[in-house]
Amino acid sequence: MKKIIYKGLIMAISVGAISSCTTEDLDPTLAQNKSVEQSVNNVGNLFSILKGVHSLMSESGYYGQDVIITNEVRSDNTFSIGNSGRYTTESQYLYNNNTDLIWNNAYEVIANANIIINANLENLEGDVDYGAHVQGQATAIRALAHFDLLREYGQQHTGSGNLGVPIVTEYKGDNLFPARNTIEEVKAAIYSDLEMAYSMMDSQYDDSKVYISKLGVKALESRVAVYFGDWTRARDAAEIVVNSGEYSVISADSYVDSWQGDGGVNVIFELAASQVDNAGINGLAYMYQINADGSGYGDVVARPEVLGIYEDSDVRLGILDTSGDWIRNTGKYPDNVNFTNNIPLIRFEEVVLNYAEALMETGGDALTQLNKLPANRGASLYAAATKDNILLERRRELIFEGFRFDDQLRTGMTMEAVGTDGMIMETIDYPSYLFAWPIPLSEMNANSNMVQNDGY
Repeated sequence: MKKIIYKGLIMAISVGAISSCTTEDLDPTLAQNKSVEQSVNNVGNLFSILKGVHSLMSESGYYGQDVIITNEVRSDNTFSIGNSGRYTTESQYLYNNNTDLIWNNAYEVIANANIIINANLENLEGDVDYGAHVQGQATAIRALAHFDLLREYGQQHTGSGNLGVPIVTEYKGDNLFPARNTIEEVKAAIYSDLEMAYSMMDSQYDDSKVYISKLGVKALESRVAVYFGDWTRARDAAEIVVNSGEYSVISADSYVDSWQGDGGVNVIFELAASQVDNAGINGLAYMYQINADGSGYGDVVARPEVLGIYEDSDVRLGILDTSGDWIRNTGKYPDNVNFTNNIPLIRFEEVVLNYAEALMETGGDALTQLNKLPANRGASLYAAATKDNILLERRRELIFEGFRFDDQLRTGMTMEAVGTDGMIMETIDYPSYLFAWPIPLSEMNANSNMVQNDGY
């Protein structure tokens, strides 16, 4: 963890300096032994570090590829054919502790966020109110990173143990080798951060969807609450977003094309991508697609039964290419040439589905919310809002975005390990140690307080 935290600071400074700060703005000795409070001089410095945080999140070791693809190939949506040898062990549930998955990247994000969160605004030049908003954004991102770590490494679906992940709230704290907190402690910390973020942020500063907004915090809270089955909290958080009037479900005739643009009416929070960034072979598009010129790995393909979850009239079939030997996603994250498609992390459609499920669990009008999706997708409306119908609609709408694995686990489904030929290698009953990723070997070797998950 010590290495992760220090590396995070260096990344924050380098990205921030390149983004907008001059050498007069941001002291280059910040990565050494000087205190953060003395080195961050103005509110602009905080925003520069926040930009660095988002850059880290878009890397292939986090939302740029790993967290999304890994959670797709372990679900009943997709598997890896091993065209480039990638994601086969995940698809087959044969992974081990030699890989860190998102561990290092997520803790780098947290380290950078903590620099922003713990800065003393009273000592900074600039708009203090805007500084508080930026601190709120960083607090929300810290919550998201802890949530991502918990759902990947926590023991909540293993059938034994109550360990989550270490909660890190200081950049240079006294405890450089933290132990794992419990699942409940991590959950409480996530909720606390989301509540704090919402109270600190001012919507007048929400001028770009590539940074989390005040409403985005509530959208994220609804996601977390659905995952944990905290239905009243999920309902109340989603209701604020749905009733805000700021977003809408993308229409049927715009659905496929909407993935080619950025900042649509349904996008709440997305990570920016540009030709300069050029994710290339490490991007989502390369994992899903093979172009006519042969570019793209196309490792991740849909399982054949995916076609059966859609009606012929459903516009969501338009994101699938069925012309070859495999069913491929060519509609979501489609730019496999310049790699300029932003990565939506929170769409309004997800929040509507969160709201529908929470209403169903608390006795509200879930059907009205659920039917907002098929009504805008050329599909038949549902006659009832059941758990199965809601999970089906989530699968239809959120496929290839990394949600299905969590949906299956939180509802106790049996999982299947799939080989590169598409054949089922093993059926894995819930719960299982395989549903928690192993703590990386590098972390185990460096931190004597770390406890490995069972089975590794």
